[in-house]
Amino acid sequence: MNRATAILLTAYAPLTWGSTYAVTTEFLPADRPLFTALTRALPAGLLLLLLARRLPRGEWWWKSAVLGALNIGAFFPLLFLSAYRLPGGMAAVVGSVGPLFVAGLAALLLADRPTPRTLLTGAAAALGVSLVVLKATGALDTVGLLAAVGSTASMSTGTVLTKRWGRPDGIGPLALTAWQLTVGGLLIAPVAFLVEGAPPALDGRNIAGYLYLSLAGTAVAYWLWFRGIGRLSATQASLLGPLSPLTAAVIGWAALGQSLTPVQVAGMVLAFGATVFGQLRAKPRPKPRDQVLAESQPRVPEGAGAQVTEGAQAQVLIK
Repeated sequence: MNRATAILLTAYAPLTWGSTYAVTTEFLPADRPLFTALTRALPAGLLLLLLARRLPRGEWWWKSAVLGALNIGAFFPLLFLSAYRLPGGMAAVVGSVGPLFVAGLAALLLADRPTPRTLLTGAAAALGVSLVVLKATGALDTVGLLAAVGSTASMSTGTVLTKRWGRPDGIGPLALTAWQLTVGGLLIAPVAFLVEGAPPALDGRNIAGYLYLSLAGTAVAYWLWFRGIGRLSATQASLLGPLSPLTAAVIGWAALGQSLTPVQVAGMVLAFGATVFGQLRAKPRPKPRDQVLAESQPRVPEGAGAQVTEGAQAQVLIK
């Protein structure tokens, strides 16, 4: 698989996540965010686990638990909490700085120092998303703001650790995704029942919405996301994240009758441009002159120096 195909398949995840808001508001029961998070994660994880038919071994029991808690178990509830408590797209704005979080964590955990190009691209993407989703109405809620920062930090840390730990030998991204979704769903389950009580009564429309979120928006999306992290850099994958709020804005305009102002359109162009630019290969940094000179010198095989000396001495003796 070439690099362009890997990017396009990985982009499926944030593009699909961008439809979550429309599906939630149009198809699902109101005010049940934890039940929605549970229904997204656990059935998808069990389905993928059934398909993969592989369980963690050794250290991957605790690694899967950590990744599942960061990418799913903590991320989903914090994300929904922030979305409910913050005004006008503020949660999406905080989430849009995820690439900058990832760049910093990659420097610490992957020894991948961010370049000015990466930082400027991440900042441009965050600015573009802000112009698209941020509204002036409403006051900031401290709990909601902390939840938004927590969800972004959780997903960013999970992305970098997924890249750092890779996968066990012989294990594909399907099994790794299944482990994380299952762990995350099991962590969400007791919280959902304690906070929201018994599951709500569902009609056909609700069931269709949950099936879409669980299958297309979670099982397939997270499988392709974790698969992409294995093929792309952590920062490069995270720079696809702004596609999610951009997709939500486009769906809101095309399907829900929401209007787009010129400022929002400009923000969409900026964020999308930064996302595309973030996928381009950076030019390699020029090597220092001393390193170039050293590499240009012919290498003498090990032991060859002694052979040359011995040959010279032999020539002297012969003469």
